Amino acid sequence: MKIQKAIHPLRGEITVPGDKSISHRAVMFGALAEGTTRVTNFLQGADCLSTISCFRKLGIQIENNTKEILIHGKGLHGLSAPSEILDTGNSGTTTRLISGILAGQDFSSTLTGDASIQSRPMGRIIKPLSMMGASIESVKGNNCAPLTIQGHSLHSIHYDSPVASAQVKSCVLLAGLYGDGITSVTEPYLSRNHTELMLSHFGAEITSEGSTASIKPDPKLHGLDISVPGDISSAAYFLVAGLLVPGSEILIKNVGVNPTRDGILRVCKAMSADIQLVNTSISAGETTADILVRYSPLHGTVIEGELIPTLIDEIPVIAVLAAFAEGTTIIRNAEELKVKESNRLDIMVKELTAMGCDIEGTDDGMIIHGGKPLHGSVIDSRLDHRIAMSFAVAGLAAEGETTIERSECVEISYPEFYQDLNKLNC
Repeated sequence: MKIQKAIHPLRGEITVPGDKSISHRAVMFGALAEGTTRVTNFLQGADCLSTISCFRKLGIQIENNTKEILIHGKGLHGLSAPSEILDTGNSGTTTRLISGILAGQDFSSTLTGDASIQSRPMGRIIKPLSMMGASIESVKGNNCAPLTIQGHSLHSIHYDSPVASAQVKSCVLLAGLYGDGITSVTEPYLSRNHTELMLSHFGAEITSEGSTASIKPDPKLHGLDISVPGDISSAAYFLVAGLLVPGSEILIKNVGVNPTRDGILRVCKAMSADIQLVNTSISAGETTADILVRYSPLHGTVIEGELIPTLIDEIPVIAVLAAFAEGTTIIRNAEELKVKESNRLDIMVKELTAMGCDIEGTDDGMIIHGGKPLHGSVIDSRLDHRIAMSFAVAGLAAEGETTIERSECVEISYPEFYQDLNKLNC
């Protein structure tokens, strides 16, 4: 994919695909509920389709009519032993969350995924699930997938997670559905809370206090209708593009702005961005709004601490934003980015440097001295969708031409990304 510097302002309205985190959970929880769950605005990306595939192999009938998904749930104890390996593709969310569910079943299963999944750390879920009495093993003995899971009756625990990770938290809470008492997870900082909100609406008894979430076992979950809001992680690329291309004004419709996910909005405002939320509403505990963004001169800021879990997926495109802002931006406490689909910290430093940015990597983040003009470059996406989309945005503001190699990886979360970007840039 070749990206030219934008010669016109970006203008218009856009609707981004449904939230990836919420789409995953709608399928999983719908499968564990009794009755039919109807999901609209489901993200038809490769990761979420992997979740559908896995639950079909577990005996759940799922109708994918593109405009809506119908999940015919069988209740908390209605899953069947799979006759083949469960392939989670590139999806860390699928891998970690489904492990919590499988740990409490009365059958055995094996999970695997692509090369990226087979290198991502699964010890962070193996430890708490083992503490609950689960039999879960890394086939290669390296704390990565493939994983074999022999389901058992589980013990409830209070787990102090060393990382603020919604995937770890959700894995333990889902295993807690099959526990013998209240299961709790405490995080160093509060991570995204879609699991807590959605499970509660399905009928689970789940409470949150500070950075601790607790769940009671063996609830009766009931199917329901879910309208998935637009994914703020996908909206982020258009937020940044609108801020960087002079004269731009973009309205991004119906975006989820859950407070545990809205860190990029707070960072943009700290950098003096002209961003407004309009038509705000709440449905099933999830806050949504239309986001109006206008081109703005920006300045550097500091991003660290409890803010990091609220924008962890957006840090690559925030780094692009900081490269064009005047002054210095410091990102700390983001070491989690080293174990995503790729080592996003190292890649952003390397590729932004190639474009002429004054940037240096640190052990847990980066320091970006912004305001220096960037030029086009050839960017290897490393098959990481967020890297590809971040540098597509950088290419709109850089001089000359930027080439994104292996650009098709955006299929993972945003299949129509390049088409939508072109609609605004014409």
